[in-house]
Amino acid sequence: MTDPTEHDWCVKRLDDNGNEFVMQGGLTRTQAERLAADYQARGHKQSYWPERMAPTDHSLRR
Repeated sequence: MTDPTEHDWCVKRLDDNGNEFVMQGGLTRTQAERLAADYQARGHKQSYWPERMAPTDHSLRR
């Protein structure tokens, strides 16, 4: 089970050429869902969705 206060979510966008971009990261799941819905409601041709970010492996840092 995930902690709903964890800021490990982002909002992604798919442009007309099929490229994915992170619009904003460091969000909670609720924040990401709301922001994606807000972008979608604006009627842009691009698609927006919330996605959980990959965990950072701090053991690889020196």
